[in-house]
Amino acid sequence: MKYAFMTFSCPELDFSQVLETARRYGYDGVEPRIDSNHRHGIERDTPKEKLADFRKMAEDANVAICCIATSCKFADPNLCGDNVSAALSAISLASSVGCSRIRVFGGHFPESLSRDRAKDYLSNCLLKIADHAQQSSVTVCIETHDAWCNPEDLASVVSRVDHPAIAINWDIMHPVRTAGFTIEKSFEILKPWIRHVHFHDGITTNGKSELKPIGDGNIDHKAAVALLQGVQYDGFLSGEWIKWEPYDVHLPRELKTIKSFEA
Repeated sequence: MKYAFMTFSCPELDFSQVLETARRYGYDGVEPRIDSNHRHGIERDTPKEKLADFRKMAEDANVAICCIATSCKFADPNLCGDNVSAALSAISLASSVGCSRIRVFGGHFPESLSRDRAKDYLSNCLLKIADHAQQSSVTVCIETHDAWCNPEDLASVVSRVDHPAIAINWDIMHPVRTAGFTIEKSFEILKPWIRHVHFHDGITTNGKSELKPIGDGNIDHKAAVALLQGVQYDGFLSGEWIKWEPYDVHLPRELKTIKSFEA
């Protein structure tokens, strides 16, 4: 299995420091979060020459830039145009740094809009970026998140789009925490399209989610790892820890724990 972490763990580090941190703790990749004022410097408006430098730095460090995590969301018709443009730009960014994935969201949608109509908007937006992604050798992975934590809803959208460049980022926590699905059921529904995985553990108290070390929360990481190994998943499992502990506390500990679940 291959493991990475999102730069929300260490937003204060520049890219060379992010890579050095990954090497120090034994991670195979990193996932830069863009549009969030992180110091890594990989952004949609970064000059191409600088992006080429970042690509070489990652290659020299033997640490993959495994995914570009965007804020793009498509289910709200009032936001579709700007987000399609941002996603097209993020796809080009990913290609420039040698990255084969971007993460996008479905996003919330107005109460006046039915879920079926939201699925239409989401599907149409994904189709607008799919060909550019395929031509750029980039896969767009829509996350089980926000209004799309129910894996059945997300599977129906990706199935409707039916394009090789459109896939799913399985955040293993959200379908369990928000939609009441088990790890096993979520995986079975999403299995044909899983190309990127986010992992983190936590509990929900009074409707509020709180991050916990793996094993102290409600998420069955051992089951998730076994299921992914069972289909010979060759993508990354990327740890997403936002505004949590210092990175030098949780990065080595969480990696050691999740690796212990490998068969």
